[in-house]
Amino acid sequence: MTEPASPAAHPYQDARHPRPRHVSPAASLTWLKSGWASFTRNPGVWMAISLVFFVILVALLAIPVLGMVVAIIGFPVLAAGMVQGCAAQARGEPLKVDHLFAGLRVHAAHLALVGCFYLLGTVVAGVLPALLGGLLLTGLFYTELHSLSWLAVVLGSAAFATGIIITIMTIMITALWFATPLVALKDTPPLDAMKMSLAACFNNLGAFVVLGVLIYVLIWVALLPLGLGMLVLVPVLAGTLHASFLDVFGAPPALAPAGGTET
Repeated sequence: MTEPASPAAHPYQDARHPRPRHVSPAASLTWLKSGWASFTRNPGVWMAISLVFFVILVALLAIPVLGMVVAIIGFPVLAAGMVQGCAAQARGEPLKVDHLFAGLRVHAAHLALVGCFYLLGTVVAGVLPALLGGLLLTGLFYTELHSLSWLAVVLGSAAFATGIIITIMTIMITALWFATPLVALKDTPPLDAMKMSLAACFNNLGAFVVLGVLIYVLIWVALLPLGLGMLVLVPVLAGTLHASFLDVFGAPPALAPAGGTET
């Protein structure tokens, strides 16, 4: 008979596979507050990092097709650099502009693989609704329907396609959220990191629904002054990501000593 696996062999007890914790919806406000505090420690450096980040994205997106592919694959690499900048600040180390490229020096291949998964999800979100819509319209072409029936079918198909896109992109965003810090800070394998991120986000659905709404509002506010607010919002979101990672995947709080307070 084979011996049963010991509890220590469970992957979630390994340092590379930390077990996520459940937090309250109010935690999202604490994460954003931590993100703002992280930004205000070094606002000049953070805005310089944001500026370089946007220059890179604009330069890549100016290249047809290939530039977008590289931008999507490289996004986790740059995001990991900003997370590592937040971690450096938390350790009391100076923040530098070249922290943006720290992901190129640590686990770059794994971070790029996370980007490849995200690219695949983006392609599926774009192609699948178009494919289903094309098949539906082709079938309707050979079907005799009243004009109002055609309109109802077209509107229903558009709503269905929109639902598919929203569902796929929601899954991809939640899978990417914690995957970047898990790979960059814990050396978690990419596919495991995305699975763990997805599970952690849905396990804390209340907190991430609140956070998603707040981020949506903040993006619109940041875009009002000619988009310049994004130079502030990007590092705030990097700090928010780092704070949420520490809250959900960080070390659990120490238990109070048994028997009450010491004398």
